[in-house]
Amino acid sequence: MKIRSVPFKALGGLFEQDDVAATTKVLEGVSEPEGSFFPLPEEIDFQKALAAHEEASHAVAVNSCGTALDLCMMVLSIKAGDEAITTPLTFVCTATCAAARGAKVVFADIDPVTLNLDPEKVRAKITDKTKVIIPVHYAGLACDIDAFEKISKETGIPVVFDAAHAVATRYKGKGIGGRGTASCYSFQSNKNITTLGEGGAVTTNDADFAEQVRQRKTFGYVYGGPAMRVVTIGFNYRMTKPQYAAGLVQLAKTDRIIGGRQERMVKMGELLLDSDELILPAGHGAEHGSHLYAVRLDTDKVSFDTEELRNHLKEKYQVGTVKNYSAVWDWEAFEDIDHDRSDCSIAEKACHQVFCLPIFPDSSQEDLDYVAWALKQAIQTCPASKMEKSTHS
Repeated sequence: MKIRSVPFKALGGLFEQDDVAATTKVLEGVSEPEGSFFPLPEEIDFQKALAAHEEASHAVAVNSCGTALDLCMMVLSIKAGDEAITTPLTFVCTATCAAARGAKVVFADIDPVTLNLDPEKVRAKITDKTKVIIPVHYAGLACDIDAFEKISKETGIPVVFDAAHAVATRYKGKGIGGRGTASCYSFQSNKNITTLGEGGAVTTNDADFAEQVRQRKTFGYVYGGPAMRVVTIGFNYRMTKPQYAAGLVQLAKTDRIIGGRQERMVKMGELLLDSDELILPAGHGAEHGSHLYAVRLDTDKVSFDTEELRNHLKEKYQVGTVKNYSAVWDWEAFEDIDHDRSDCSIAEKACHQVFCLPIFPDSSQEDLDYVAWALKQAIQTCPASKMEKSTHS
């Protein structure tokens, strides 16, 4: 097959003329004599639309998923001396949102098939200091929500789901936004929908929790009534008017974006089914949010590691991939952050194996065929690692 370039694009969804038109309309209004980026009627419209789409009673839009997680930790009063349990296989802010409040981060192991946090491994790590559990819907596949809610009911420990990958993810036929104490979403550029580069939201069925998040995202203000009040310490975690306008358009076509990704990721699974050196991701289909196609190299069957394969695939076959993720504790910051990484052997191995293929809602059949072919060729032609060579020299 002829070599072609298939990069891993920075924009994960579809940004089209309707998005441009919505943003332009806001900018044209701002240019009028009485124009301004505030107030924000689009904010209310976007939050209502998001809550309905994710089947939650309330949605509070903020400027990132990291901010959403931070706000949830504030509302839950996470502090020094507390412990927060989460997965090692995630973006760093899933853990640092609790560490920033002074809590100890306790990592629990993952399920070897789904790569999501294992509820029973979490249960084994609960102590009287555990004040929050933060599971991740990794790559867009819902974790075992029922099991985590059962743990929460039995222990009283709140569960905040990191749904950064999970716009439009379904669980047993229903949206995930109203489950647990809250869910935190991301609309950053490489996610399935984007609000002009950055954005996020907290969804919940708890009206009081939503109100507390809302206050803290806007300087502690309470709106409504005869006078504006500041009732708590808060920050400016808002999005802007053009972002909300674009977000409404993005949300309206989410099903088309996700459907395109689902279809292509199912097809990739069929193309790679005969690759014994690969461990294919689980659950791709109608309920999967399909943010990432996270394949694993079975390092027990080859003489090179995942990074060597990724580099070879890029250099010889011009196929871009990303690594989502290294174990959180590998970040330099965790040299100074109190954490527990014990008994996480499945996650540790998976973090050395996993990498994500360039699949997008508009990927062509030719690109899918080429990526699958190139990956198989790269596995067959990748040189043995230097460590492997030195061992046998």
